[in-house]
Amino acid sequence: MRIAVVQMDVKLADVAGNLARMISKTRETRAAGAELTIFPECALTGYCFTSLDESRPFAETIPGPSVDTMASLCKELGGFVVFGLLEQDAGRIFNALALVGPEGLVASYRKIHLPYLGIDMYTDFGDRPFAVHEINGVKIGMNICYDGGFPESGRILALEGADLIVLPTNWPPGAESAADFAINTRAMENTVYYAAADRVGVERGVPFIGKSKICDPLGKTLAFADHTDEAVLYADIDVARARNKHLIRKAGVNEVNRIADRRPEMYGKLVEPHSLKRPGR
Repeated sequence: MRIAVVQMDVKLADVAGNLARMISKTRETRAAGAELTIFPECALTGYCFTSLDESRPFAETIPGPSVDTMASLCKELGGFVVFGLLEQDAGRIFNALALVGPEGLVASYRKIHLPYLGIDMYTDFGDRPFAVHEINGVKIGMNICYDGGFPESGRILALEGADLIVLPTNWPPGAESAADFAINTRAMENTVYYAAADRVGVERGVPFIGKSKICDPLGKTLAFADHTDEAVLYADIDVARARNKHLIRKAGVNEVNRIADRRPEMYGKLVEPHSLKRPGR
């Protein structure tokens, strides 16, 4: 499967304009042979809202109008799209992703780890388990931005069988190490492909750093937009590489399997509830 990561500017509260740009970019990536196009976090809405009340007019249900529009585009062009939006559900607002294809909504994801930043200061915590979804023979897991800083997020998706983890994100200054190092690490430690789609531009005085990246199952960089300009990255996903967790560097001398070599009985502390105060909450 060829995938495309779209690094683009996003305009706050301009759903129609952002949607039109996603449509245009999807036509471009499909013309280049991409079967899956990945857009940034909150690509539909923008990120730097100052309250839930300000954001509510721009939040949508999933499925909803924009999901339906992108599904119609996928039906016309073929292929699949992942994009970020604000999801409204019974009065709650979630920072969410929609995975859409020719038959409509494939799956959605609600951001589980929330920093005290932008709209995440106000949204509800994701309330659904991590899950993997298969499209055209490739098993895909979804995370959003801050999730990528928690090794547990990627590991659970790998254990669920993900070949590719997608990370739509809005990285502000201070997140450079996540872009430069963590993406490669998440790919390497789980032997999966990992694709981070960041945005660029400035929103209410907050700049975004770009640095979108696609890594292979060894953690090697396949494509990197190491700048703050708009860009489209492409890479090919070979599921056989992602599913071969037993890496033989020299038979009988140097072999590793980061899934089989785990020691879950030693990790109990990781899943103990805690009472630490989250910043701002």
